[in-house]
Amino acid sequence: MPALIRTRCLILTSGLFAAVLATAGPAHAEKGFGGTDGTQEANADGNGTVSVTAGGVVFDRSKNGSGNSAGALTSSTSWTPPPCWYAPKYTPEQLQKEMEPIWDAGSTGHEWDTEQRDRYVNGHPYKDFNKDKTGEGYFWDSFVDKDFPPGWDSCDKEPFWVDQGDPPPADIENAVTPEILAQLAYAEVRVPSTKVTLAPAAETKVNLPTWAWLDAADFKPVSVTASVPVIGISATATAEPQSLRIEPGTDDAVTYPASGVCEFANGRIGEPYAKGKADRTPPCGVKYLRSSGDGTYPLRATLTWKIRWTGSGGAGGTLPDGTFGATQDVVVQEIQAVNR
Repeated sequence: MPALIRTRCLILTSGLFAAVLATAGPAHAEKGFGGTDGTQEANADGNGTVSVTAGGVVFDRSKNGSGNSAGALTSSTSWTPPPCWYAPKYTPEQLQKEMEPIWDAGSTGHEWDTEQRDRYVNGHPYKDFNKDKTGEGYFWDSFVDKDFPPGWDSCDKEPFWVDQGDPPPADIENAVTPEILAQLAYAEVRVPSTKVTLAPAAETKVNLPTWAWLDAADFKPVSVTASVPVIGISATATAEPQSLRIEPGTDDAVTYPASGVCEFANGRIGEPYAKGKADRTPPCGVKYLRSSGDGTYPLRATLTWKIRWTGSGGAGGTLPDGTFGATQDVVVQEIQAVNR
């Protein structure tokens, strides 16, 4: 049987068993690894949001962004998180319970079934599913991103044994490490909406500087921690707001600053308008030069978040910046006015 078919077979039949270790955290003890991507409910955060596990990985989202308008980051480069990875999945007994019903059904073909029995039962290289090593390690297997992005089927190696405390074989790409965990955590980060507050609020006027800012309370660092308790590794990806790009939605406008990029400074982006600031140039904003007529201009506000990560064993580094934006309609009237 081709490797891809074998991989799909294992993916589709995974997720039927209990946790790998009774000594793992409560989420593992109750749910184990399962689902197409190993998805599993875990601890609820302070907002009542349920965390999940994927591919033997536990995600702690208690410090993540929340709310109906929160969304995932888009990498500012062509980088994407791993489409598949390898992680601990089976004890010897669990792999036996996974594989024997497949062989008994005969749906995968005699040749492949024979090869598998030879691999896991007859000692080439594992005898009786490595039961003599129960408690000393795990069979690792591939897991895939639940959205099946390009490359999801590239992790096509058969389940392989790794002794507890040993690294996986050197030829295994995307074997879970703190850095891989950081990348998976990055994909789980959610940030708040970037809808900006404008003054004037309901509508602005031609040639009138319009102030724009974000509520500082909503734009603080957010993070997600990913861990594999059964092998004691973890990593935290932290996103910090860096800058806001204002795109007025028309060429008949100027931005403040001229680049349209408002930097994060003093714990905020932009500055709230207040009485007495009418004669000042907004540190972040826009001035429309032409009326929107009977329509509106689609002002686009995109926030760039800087991503850093720290992991077990002193590992750490940066990942590509992420962006998240929102569009809001702006009415621009021809009437001249002074905002005081």
